[in-house]
Amino acid sequence: MTTRRSARGMATCGTATCGTATCDIVLVGVGGQGILTIGEILLSAALEGGVPALFAPTKGMAQRGGFVKAELRLGREGVGPRIARGQADLVLATERSEALRGASYVKRGGAFILYDDVWTPTGVMLGKAAYPERSAVVAAIEAAGARPILLLPSEIPSVGGKPAAANVVVLGAACATPSLSALLAAASVEKVVAARWAKAAAANVEAFRIGLALAGGR
Repeated sequence: MTTRRSARGMATCGTATCGTATCDIVLVGVGGQGILTIGEILLSAALEGGVPALFAPTKGMAQRGGFVKAELRLGREGVGPRIARGQADLVLATERSEALRGASYVKRGGAFILYDDVWTPTGVMLGKAAYPERSAVVAAIEAAGARPILLLPSEIPSVGGKPAAANVVVLGAACATPSLSALLAAASVEKVVAARWAKAAAANVEAFRIGLALAGGR
């Protein structure tokens, strides 16, 4: 297996024994939610498992609260990092209004995970724009022909008396979807989660398993 990382933050992995399954993932959210961490963990799990991977993150103008998007292509070699609209097997959104951006990327028959967090944009606070209702976002996902998986922050169990790490819960839910689980076993991703935060491994593994269970995994 060979690896290469470019100055733009993209990484690739190549091997002759990676199989034929593929999964194109778009992640959207805002700065401070750990959306890029989700992509990095999936990238690490892919590289460790010999799955071809290409990761392209994009950050908004603001470090915290600005738009964040990332594209992750798994199981593909010799392709560019960008995913065309209507072609993502899986979209992960960690903020309601940004989920509307992601709805145009998911393919018919794909899965869309919405962690329904609300970060009120400046335009909404100033009364210049309206914030979308949850029902409108879900309707947009369904109109795209995708299966919505809704995660409500208020319904996610706590871990050790503290809120579960939202991005790790979302990561767990992603690993329950057919397109991703065909390439990466949840157990292999869980190992990367535990290693990334060694001092808080137990809490983060529990958060991961909560997301997995909420999305129908085991």
